[in-house]
Amino acid sequence: MPVVDGRWFVVDERQQVLLIDGQIPVGIEPPVGDSSRHLMGLDSGTPIWAARATGGFDDPEDAEWVHLRALFGRIPETDWAFAGRASQVLLWERDHQYCGRCGAKNEHHPTDRAQQCPDCGLQSFPRISPAVIMLIERDDGKVLLAWGAQFPGRFFSALAGFVEPGESLEECVAREVREEVGIEIDDIQYFGSQPWPFPHSMMIGFRARYVSGDITIQEEEIVEAGWYGPDELPPVPKGGMSIAGWLIQDWLDRTAASL
Repeated sequence: MPVVDGRWFVVDERQQVLLIDGQIPVGIEPPVGDSSRHLMGLDSGTPIWAARATGGFDDPEDAEWVHLRALFGRIPETDWAFAGRASQVLLWERDHQYCGRCGAKNEHHPTDRAQQCPDCGLQSFPRISPAVIMLIERDDGKVLLAWGAQFPGRFFSALAGFVEPGESLEECVAREVREEVGIEIDDIQYFGSQPWPFPHSMMIGFRARYVSGDITIQEEEIVEAGWYGPDELPPVPKGGMSIAGWLIQDWLDRTAASL
C-alpha cells in the first residue's frame, strides 16, 4: 500500500483518464476511493500508480475525465505514456479475473505482474499484441497511403497489420502489404516502435521499397489507396502521437533534405 505521495493515473471503463485541476492527481491514496491499484514504478523517486475507476463514487473537486486519445498534448508526453501503460495494465486485470483454463477466481501474483490461478497454477501476464506498420516508398519519390475501413472519415495513413503466430516481423510486413494492396516490396528496414494502448498493441514501424504490382485493395480492410508525393498528400497524420505520423514526417523531412 502507498505510504508516500504518489502520482495516480486513474482510468475508467471507457479509457478516460482523471485530471484534477488539469493535472494528474498526487496523493497518498487514489482520489476515487477504494479501487484496484498497481504500482508501475518510480519516476525520479515518486511512485507511479495505476488505479481503476469502476463508478459508485463522487468525482473530486475540479475533476475532469479525458479520453486517452484526447489527452495527448494536454499533459507531458511522459505522462501520456504512463497513462497508456496504466490503461493497458488495468484492462488486463479486468479481463483476467478468472482462470482461462479451469475457471477459478484468479489472485494477484505476490511478486510478478501476473494473475495466478490458485487451483491449477496457470499464470496470466499482461497481453501485448505485436503489429507492424510500414511506409512503402517508390523510386519516383511517392509513398503508398491508404484509407482504412476503421476510419469513419476520409483519412489516410501507412499500412498496418497484426503479426501471425510463427511469422517474423519482416514476413508480416510483406504479407500484409500483399494482402491489403496486392503489391510486392523489398528492402524492409526497421524504423522504430511504440506502445499503443488502443487497447494493448506494440506497433513496430518499418520502411520498405516498392518492387512490382498494381494496387488492388482488400475491400473489407481498405477503402482507398494510392501513391502520393509530398505536395499532394490527402489528410494524414504528421508527427504527433502515433508512429504512423512519425513515419510520414520522417519521409517528408528526408524528401525535403534531398531537394
